[in-house]
Amino acid sequence: MLSFLLKLRTRAQTLFRLSDAHTMLIWSVIVGIGGAFATILFREGIGLIQHALSGTSGSFIQMARRLPWYVRFWLPAAGGLVAGFALLLATRGASTTKKSDYMEAVALGGGVVPVRQSVWRSVSSLLTIGTGGSIGREGSMVQLAALAASLVGRFANFDPPRLRLLVACGAAAGITSAYNAPIAGAFFVSEIVLGAISMESFGPMVVSSVVANITMREFVGYKPPYQMPVFPAVTGWEVLLFVVLGLLCGALAPQFLHFVDAAKNQFRRLPLPLPVRLALGGLIVGVISVWVPDVWGNGYSVVNQVLHSPWTWQALVAVLVFKVLATAATAGSGAIGGIFTPTLFVGAIFGSLFGLGMHALFPAHTSAAFAYAIVGMGAFLAGATQAPLMAILMIFEMTLSYEVVLPLMVSCVVAYFVARATGTTSMYEITQHRYRDEEERMRLRATQMRELIQPAQTVVPLAASVADMTRVFLEYPVKYLYVTDDAGRFCGAVALKDITSDLLEKRETAHKTAADYTHTPFPLLKPNMPLGTALELFMGFQGERLPVIESDAEPTLAGVVYKTSLLDAYRKMTGGD
Repeated sequence: MLSFLLKLRTRAQTLFRLSDAHTMLIWSVIVGIGGAFATILFREGIGLIQHALSGTSGSFIQMARRLPWYVRFWLPAAGGLVAGFALLLATRGASTTKKSDYMEAVALGGGVVPVRQSVWRSVSSLLTIGTGGSIGREGSMVQLAALAASLVGRFANFDPPRLRLLVACGAAAGITSAYNAPIAGAFFVSEIVLGAISMESFGPMVVSSVVANITMREFVGYKPPYQMPVFPAVTGWEVLLFVVLGLLCGALAPQFLHFVDAAKNQFRRLPLPLPVRLALGGLIVGVISVWVPDVWGNGYSVVNQVLHSPWTWQALVAVLVFKVLATAATAGSGAIGGIFTPTLFVGAIFGSLFGLGMHALFPAHTSAAFAYAIVGMGAFLAGATQAPLMAILMIFEMTLSYEVVLPLMVSCVVAYFVARATGTTSMYEITQHRYRDEEERMRLRATQMRELIQPAQTVVPLAASVADMTRVFLEYPVKYLYVTDDAGRFCGAVALKDITSDLLEKRETAHKTAADYTHTPFPLLKPNMPLGTALELFMGFQGERLPVIESDAEPTLAGVVYKTSLLDAYRKMTGGD
């Protein structure tokens, strides 16, 4: 079957004169459709669970309010327990070195997304979300879309680079299907997963995103998750308020992520089996939902209410605090899901609070609170994901309003730089990994030879005899010995070939010393010499190491630098393997 597909693909490329780029666009169309269907499948699964538990499907908030308080109390815990057993099935027999996350499969792996792990993790996520867990559904949607793309590529026998690109297209299709934002879907994968934007990869991802969006719109009852109101025109000094909002979101977004990470660490310390930990997280959500049912689900309906109806600041503070606690409990317990949507929730509520405060101070010169809620969603997302371009495009696509562009761009960019200044915390581990690599490269660019110096063990004095030097050459497999005077100043080097030549030719060496063999025109490194300069000296030298002297005026031998150490540092600096 595989050989038939390869022959068919080759004949089609020859017949229609298609390049690899053209065929990748065709495959991205297929992956876009598959990603949309994977998303629909997950949504239908959530709906089935809701219908089985409450007789209806739709908003989790409405579902929670219809259920008796005691059902709200135990249902998330029961769902967490069952989800924990499903997660155990996902991890059973799985290799510790095998990555199941699509981001790792694209950025670090060969594009292979494990089927069994992904399916069981998605089932676990489905059970957590369907029973009221306070976590986003987008994580599993994108994972399933990426899995579908990986299966298509493996069935067509793609090589690893093309398979990685196809999985990236599937992830972009999943994001688009979840948020109705095709451009932002492509930029999400480019900015966060790949860390760079190039037309060779961005083109297929855009095609896949657009096709997924078109496919989703063909389903009856499909509507975007957020119903955005018309954004008002923002002029004059009010733009400065959006700058302040960006500052606050950039400072708070890393703290939100730290809080979620702290909850994860606390749950890991508990001597409890995984299903019990997930049940405990669900129980915390259940207890909160007895009084505040708005914490159920990912918060779509609450955000839509905030955008379209006035809320008091007391109600906003209450739902914000309890939603953050519920999200930390669910995600911290180990439940599978995303915090992308909860991040939008926190940004919207905080932005609305900020807008109410500014309107109280400047009632005649500020926009309605919902305008700050919309921009707050983007700014908080930019600070949490470290991907400002994606955040700008996502909110713009949701509103389809040019009026939002100016305040949104200002807030998102400010939030990004503030979040970067306060730390490298990001929502996604792959982004943190990339930042660590970049910091290491920046450090290595400033590296001087003093950080690579090792002791010089093959040093002889000027008065060393040929017998003494021969013993050192026999003990160390080197081509040169370094010669120093009584004060430790570097005088030159003795070459193995010179002594060997005299010994083979049986020349008189009894009265010769290291001073007779020393060569002074020898490449020398300095402690403050940068990597690039040292590398140039090594390029014109055949040896494995070079001596380091303190300075030209005071040529004290400080040690040696090995070529392998220098090349290893240079490869890391330039991002090589």
